[in-house]
This record gives sequence, structure tokens and C-alpha cells, in this order.
Amino acid sequence: MLLGIWLVWVSVTAFSQGQYVNFTDNATGNPSPKFEQPDLLAYWLTAPCKTDREKVTAIFHWITDNIAYKVRDKWSRNILNKASDPADTAGNWKSLNEMVAANVIRKRVAVCDGYARLFKTLCDYAGIPSEIITGYARTNINTVGNLFRANHTWNAVYFDSSWHLLDATWASGYVSYNGDEFIRHYDDSYFLAPPQQFIYDHYPEDLQWTLLADAPVLQEYNRTPFKYSAFIKNGIVSFKPAKGIIDAAVGDTVTIELETDNNQKRLRITDATIVDSAVLSETDSCGDKKPTGVISGRRIRYTYIVPSANVEWLHVLYNDEPVMRYRLRIRLRIRKDKFIAGR
Repeated sequence: MLLGIWLVWVSVTAFSQGQYVNFTDNATGNPSPKFEQPDLLAYWLTAPCKTDREKVTAIFHWITDNIAYKVRDKWSRNILNKASDPADTAGNWKSLNEMVAANVIRKRVAVCDGYARLFKTLCDYAGIPSEIITGYARTNINTVGNLFRANHTWNAVYFDSSWHLLDATWASGYVSYNGDEFIRHYDDSYFLAPPQQFIYDHYPEDLQWTLLADAPVLQEYNRTPFKYSAFIKNGIVSFKPAKGIIDAAVGDTVTIELETDNNQKRLRITDATIVDSAVLSETDSCGDKKPTGVISGRRIRYTYIVPSANVEWLHVLYNDEPVMRYRLRIRLRIRKDKFIAGR
């Protein structure tokens, strides 16, 4: 125990006296045993720092300098970011974030989920609030994908009295054209990027993490509604309307229809700005869940009446999980008598 404390103290002293430290113990790049655990690594990284911003910078740069993106190969599906089970009793189980983080530190490879969980775990040990953000990432700004759904993970971090956005995966480098090689190339534009810039290719499931007062509608949103990660989980095979923007006037009826083989079919719509636990548990005056749609074979249909011009988003909840989100664009209803009188 005393030896371990002494090793960490020596490491911290070396870090504070030098400009850059390679966090390995030999030329092969294998991590030193004392840094296989996220808590010790977080301590070593942040002990010399005087501000939370410096701590975040040290954590982020260590990840981008030392973790490589796991390219696809025939083994990827089985070992990607897999957390190792504890060797002995159940009392040794750690959180999923910490198990994934330890695995990434040991193997030095990850996909976006591993990068994000490692960043959050190190921030947790450094006493810095952070969040893992799931959403849509546009990987080619010159093309429009056929699917608009959650496909990427990044982070938000809190310091200096405000939240900031960053993506350690994309800042680390990029994958070759053939997809079989990771090329390390640090990109500072994904570290504490302005929200107005970050939204261009990162669109979160939860709109509050745009950090913008008015989240824009991306071009893809005109083609199809935003799909949450639960969309695939619930086996939804088709949906109506097909377009992501619905034009309607106050008082109009909007019908959402899903097709699925899932035997449990509960469908409802909420126009809440943010879908949280309170919305998901919302009940009607009789204490029952709000109306859950009309079932017809494999399909379930829900009818929503636009109550006011203030509604902007329609969240589709299937079996009490958000699966899709539509943008509601309110149009003015033209009165015929006014039109005739003005002729």
C-alpha cells in the first residue's frame, strides 16, 4: 500500500515538473499497472492542476493522445468496449462507466461509447460534473444519410459556471477510407467547441444538450423524424408521417402510426419540450396512463389535436420510451369571411 502511494506521488511530482509525460512504462506503449484504474489515473492527471479547466484539458488530452479508435474487424462485435467481470464476489462490482473505463485504459482502444465513458469516469474522480450525450453525428457534411437516428456518443462538462461540449472520439483522429486503420490526428475544434459550431454535426437526443436557446432543424430533419436509440430496440419497422416536419394549424388533428411485431403496444404523444421521468409517468385524471392509441394488427395509431401555436415538438412515446421526435410547424388558418371581405 505504501509503495503504491509512493509511486503515485513520484508520478505526480514528475508531471508537475515537466511539460509532457508519456503515461507508459516501456517502449511498447503498455500502460503501467498503477494506471490501469481510473481513480489513480485521474489523480495523476489532475493533481498538478489549479483550475477545473486545466483538469478537463489534462483529462481530454490524455485520452486523445493515448486511446485509439477501434476499427472494425471480424472480432470487433465480440470484444468492443466489453467490460471485464470482477474476479470474486458481487461486492466488487463497479458501475458500468468505471468498468468500461478500466477496460479502455488497459486495452488503449475504444469506440465512441468507450471514449465518452472514460472521460466521464475520470471527471467523476476529479470532482468535475460531466454528462454522456447520445445523439446523431453527421459523418459526411457533403451528403445526407438515409437514416436519422442516434449513432454517436460525446460529452458535456461543467466548469466556470457553465456547460461545455466536447468529443474526444473525433478529436483523436479519423479512420482511413477503407475503414481498417485509425489515423491519429488531433482536432482541437471538438474541444470546448461553441454550441453554434458543435450543432453543425452533433445533434443530441435531448435538445437541452445543444446548449442553444433555439435548437435548429437540420436538413435531414425534413426527410425523416429523429429516431431515438429505443426506436430499434422496440422493433419498429415503419411509421407515418414519413417526414420529420409536420405542418398543422391550431385545432388540426395529427395522426402518428407505427408498425411493429412487438406484442406490447402502448403509444402516446407528448408535446413537452423535454421528455423526463415526470412526462413518462404522466397519468390522466383517473390515475391511468394517458390514452395509448388504437391497435389494428401490427399497427398502432395515435391522434393528437394541436392545442396552441406554442407547440414546437411532438415526442412519440412507445411503451413509455421516447422513440421518435417530430418538429411541428404551426401555420395560420385563413378565415374565408376575412378573405372575402378583403377582396
